[in-house]
Amino acid sequence: MNLKSNLIFTLYTIYGILLKGISGQYPLVQNVTVTEGGMANLTCRVEYNDNTSLQWSNPAQQTLFFGDKKALRDNRIELVRATSSELTISINDVTLGDEGLYTCSLFTMPVRTAKAYLTVLGVPEKPEINGLTKPAMEGDHITLTCITQGSKPAADLRWFRNEKEVKGAKEVNASGKTFTVRSSLQLHVDRNDDGVAYTCRVDHVALAQAPQQATEVLEVHYAPRVEIIKSTTVPQEGQYLKLECFSRGNPSPDPVMWTKDGGDLPDLDRIIVQGRELAFTSLNKTDNGTYRCEASNHLGTSSAEYVLYVYDAPTTLPPSTTPPLHPIPPDPTVQLSTHASDPTVTGSRDPNALGQHGTDHALIGGVVAVVVFVTLCLIIVLGRYLARHKGTYLTNEAKGADDAPDADTAIINAEGNHAHAEEKKEYFI
Repeated sequence: MNLKSNLIFTLYTIYGILLKGISGQYPLVQNVTVTEGGMANLTCRVEYNDNTSLQWSNPAQQTLFFGDKKALRDNRIELVRATSSELTISINDVTLGDEGLYTCSLFTMPVRTAKAYLTVLGVPEKPEINGLTKPAMEGDHITLTCITQGSKPAADLRWFRNEKEVKGAKEVNASGKTFTVRSSLQLHVDRNDDGVAYTCRVDHVALAQAPQQATEVLEVHYAPRVEIIKSTTVPQEGQYLKLECFSRGNPSPDPVMWTKDGGDLPDLDRIIVQGRELAFTSLNKTDNGTYRCEASNHLGTSSAEYVLYVYDAPTTLPPSTTPPLHPIPPDPTVQLSTHASDPTVTGSRDPNALGQHGTDHALIGGVVAVVVFVTLCLIIVLGRYLARHKGTYLTNEAKGADDAPDADTAIINAEGNHAHAEEKKEYFI
């Protein structure tokens, strides 16, 4: 019984060893990915080998190495390691033609093989940007086209306006084993595009470390725009005032031209022009008027106007050195009149607006109208008074003479009428 058991155990042991040897004699390989121009290492291993030879062959089934013996005359292919359990070779300066299935063979009975796929990445060329016109004019419609060749797989192109990504239209065309990729960007040019950098960047697995890109800076020509900036809000007599003509255009509209009320500037000793600036060393009422700044280039002309109204200088009484015996309450009417005359209390309204002159003329016209109306009323009342007191008055003798044939009778009639005088009294108002 023991002999039989030992025999069975021995058979099982031998069978396990045989199975292990058969399973360990299968070659093991891995797929390899390499960038065009790089180096690829192909390794074939076996777990158990009874001195059986290993061999590498290319996709065309040409033997590269049989053990440590080189079979194909290609200086790019070299032996790295050759043992009973491993055969490793290297391919330098890999090209797209090297891509394909490589076979490792183990010469047992029967021959056992394993296949590894070599993937070669085509490196895209540096992109180029076409279609840029220098300089571009404001309002133009232009198309920027970015192109890159030689990528495998097809590269991805991305557009950036300065640092912000913008979307373009992509087109991919196959060219042999590689791809040509184009991307177009439509632009409606305006003055805000002047000096803007448009960048086309290539994203590809072969450029993980350093992506390729191209950049073009847009130059835009446009007509000028003008704005006048004042140094003070409420100009007053005796103050200094500076007006700056801020103009933006390309080409730069330099120099600018200043005029007053449509004519030349007066008093150039006191009004100084320095480049874009117009300065008043000491303001007075004669400086009131409309000042115009004009700038131009070959694309157009622009102007801006500033209406100057010079206010009276504020007057303040010197403080009294003797304190009053009794405190004097503030007069609200004085405070109101002071606030009304102080231009700084009028809020943010432009002190040089034409509405200020309109208010003064309306007030004067109203006062004149009231005076004329009162005068007419007095004339009408006086006329009516004089009309009511106008008439013919007779003496007593004249009253009696109306019906008397002679003078004596008239006197008698006048005396008789005297009695009725009380009845014929007139009362005047």
